[in-house]
Amino acid sequence: MAGLCTRLFVVADQRAVNVEPFSVVIPARFASTRLPGKPLADIVGVPMIVRVARQAIASGARDVVVATDDQRVHAVAVEHGLEVMMTRPDHHSGSDRVMEVVADRGWNESHIVVNVQGDEPQIPPVVISQVAALLRESPDALVATLCEAITEARIVFDPNVVKVVRDNRSRARYFSRAPIPWRRDDFGSTDRTGLELARHTWWRHIGIYGYRVRGLAQFCRLPPGRLEMIESLEQLRLLENGIDIIVGEAMATVPGGVDTPADLDRVRSQLAKT
Repeated sequence: MAGLCTRLFVVADQRAVNVEPFSVVIPARFASTRLPGKPLADIVGVPMIVRVARQAIASGARDVVVATDDQRVHAVAVEHGLEVMMTRPDHHSGSDRVMEVVADRGWNESHIVVNVQGDEPQIPPVVISQVAALLRESPDALVATLCEAITEARIVFDPNVVKVVRDNRSRARYFSRAPIPWRRDDFGSTDRTGLELARHTWWRHIGIYGYRVRGLAQFCRLPPGRLEMIESLEQLRLLENGIDIIVGEAMATVPGGVDTPADLDRVRSQLAKT
């Protein structure tokens, strides 16, 4: 997985992403409430965690480490030739699990690490490298993530789809499960089918994060914030403490992850056709 000091990735629209060496850590907790044993779910003959790791490897990351709390996940990762680390079972979040790997590897405070969720078997490799590139292009930034335009009215009102509002510098101003921003004149409307989706009015947050190690360490030291607990969105902890988050528009469409049995059926069906 080691490689060149600088990597070049070209996507369909011919834009390129130049990325200095970065690492990927994939938290893979076995005990999922809605889908127990999710990392090992079979997807067309390949365990989900293996599919996620292969996408991360294809991004050009210098290191790709699966971070798990379960010996079964560890064994499968080893069987498929992946780099894997056993981590503590009592972490409160995936970010804390990633930080344990960072500390174990001794990555310096300016090193870029990307947290790729272990339930994203279809994540495009280019968006992983893109998150790392956002930090390279902004040396003062500590955290980066992605978004994409919402094109369906029903998604605007779905509390499972997180919306983000950005400023003119592409810094996050707020994340919410609510339909933000909201037009004043539509405030009393209950018609959710006739909503006009003006381009770039609503943005869906994509749950991938790039950190400089010092930013991740700072995040993990902070206590949960008031807004974070209200919205159940841990990224609000950063905003509440004055830490900027760069939000780039994803260079490729990012399919939804696997949270439920229905999601798993959807992904199996899609990948069976490839």
